[in-house]
Amino acid sequence: MADEITYYAIVDDRTNVAAPLGVLRQFKTGDRRDESFGQDLEWRFSPIRHAIERGDSQYELIPIGEDEAERIVARIRGLAGSEE
Repeated sequence: MADEITYYAIVDDRTNVAAPLGVLRQFKTGDRRDESFGQDLEWRFSPIRHAIERGDSQYELIPIGEDEAERIVARIRGLAGSEE
């Protein structure tokens, strides 16, 4: 059975869903976990959703679809490549 995954754009007061800081993916089945993708260009464990739920974060999570998540990941990779 495939994992059920929900995607979120990670934004703050200087960014928006069109150009977010990164992407969070929440695995709701199987090995339940949250991972974020950002400037380090890796999917890594992330406590950000729990921090936001506690009110301990400057970030906001905006629900997005898988296609939008892939577009954002590609944009972040492209930006990193242009900085090299």
